[in-house]
Amino acid sequence: MRRVRPRSSRVLLVLSIGLAALATVGLRDYLARVEARAGMGGPDGPIVVPRTDLRRGAVVDRSMLEVRSVPARFRPPGALSRTEEAAGRVLVADVTAGEALTAARLARSGGPVAALVPEGFRALPVPVAVPRGTLAPGDRVDVLATYPTGQPYTETVTVGAEVLLVLDGGGQGLDAGSSVVLLVGPEAAERLAHATAFAEISLAIAPAGEA
Repeated sequence: MRRVRPRSSRVLLVLSIGLAALATVGLRDYLARVEARAGMGGPDGPIVVPRTDLRRGAVVDRSMLEVRSVPARFRPPGALSRTEEAAGRVLVADVTAGEALTAARLARSGGPVAALVPEGFRALPVPVAVPRGTLAPGDRVDVLATYPTGQPYTETVTVGAEVLLVLDGGGQGLDAGSSVVLLVGPEAAERLAHATAFAEISLAIAPAGEA
């Protein structure tokens, strides 16, 4: 005599098969999401990094750089992949050793001074005796002119001019032959040119971080 399986057993069997199917689908979905997340990183690719810290205004040489391989997800926008892309160009911002060198850190064209001059500004060398090591690129200074003829007097020519470069005259202490390249507007450049021709120039150094 054939034994009939109870209805409850058949229901449990169907439920077990259904749950197993759902578990399989869920596992496949989870694995697909994990693979997709891993694929977001993409393959490793080359980036150009400096071997040592480089300062703004430096003319980049290939010997200063090296190429490293990093996952695509760590590659910043505009990162260079070949040292040839940076060779001979001027940095417009400091870059630390090992930091990805991007196109935004490099001037489009021009020499080591012209490449740092924003549109609408001028870079003007100002001969002035300053103690060695007193100024650094990025400092802000007020330019004072003392006119010795007649009744001597001093006037402020411009305020908050940015120091682009400090050109050392090669002497010790106060370098009478040194110059400071300042970033100023066209009108201030004209006043500075007049002052350097007829007056003794002094620099008043502004606090660090003052715009």
